[in-house]
Amino acid sequence: MTSSAARVLIIAGSDSGGGAGIQADIKAVTAMGGYAATAITAITVQNTLGVQDVHPLPLDLIEAQARAVLDDIGADAIKTGMLGSVEVVERVAAILDSADVPAVVDPVMIAKGGHPLLPDAAVGAVRRLMVPRAALLTPNAPEAEALTGVPVADLDGQRRAGEALLALGARAVLMKGGHVPGETVVDLLLTPSGETVLEGERVETRHTHGTGCTLASACAAGLAKGLPLEVAVAEAWAYVAEAIRRAPGLGQGHGPLDHGWPLREARR
Repeated sequence: MTSSAARVLIIAGSDSGGGAGIQADIKAVTAMGGYAATAITAITVQNTLGVQDVHPLPLDLIEAQARAVLDDIGADAIKTGMLGSVEVVERVAAILDSADVPAVVDPVMIAKGGHPLLPDAAVGAVRRLMVPRAALLTPNAPEAEALTGVPVADLDGQRRAGEALLALGARAVLMKGGHVPGETVVDLLLTPSGETVLEGERVETRHTHGTGCTLASACAAGLAKGLPLEVAVAEAWAYVAEAIRRAPGLGQGHGPLDHGWPLREARR
């Protein structure tokens, strides 16, 4: 298997509406030139109006999916999303240890419509087990606040929360700024050697469902291709920004992004 295969194992929940979760992850990895394989943690019943139901899958089935992929296809990076319980967090942490490839950890806690996807009891498990295993952690402001207790209302708050997450063991943290007020969106990439500011226009749209899933998976595809972290993040950030601008306007609520725009551009 050559490094150009850019194999990404995605461990996350399924979104029946296709805008977030495993479905968004597969689209993003493919658009960024990678190969996506999956281990589904839960089946959600949802659309652009919100999450209607969540059905967690058995622990052994989650692990069996991951092991089947790793034992045969392999992975150059792993992306984790919705885990949903302490027990799943513990099982996925063990999978990350055995796989020994870079992990992009998206600490999914709440769906776009407000439905909780991670119980409070599992936040500590994510802090203890997932954060130290992250080659890149990609929290939004509420997730960073839950993990660190640091208020995130501006760039300084993003920086302080990101530094706290580095202190907890993450090798790099991409502090997403979509929830932080301002005329522009500012994301902050922090590593032990410094920080990089990613700033762009704030598009006035309700069609941002799955933005976090998409960004994390695009970053994972870049790492799977062997790109330096800063390059992988910058390329993923630019991809997501354009996907938001090109959002197709589907649904009556928070609609999906245009995940496939690079593929159409390549055919021109």
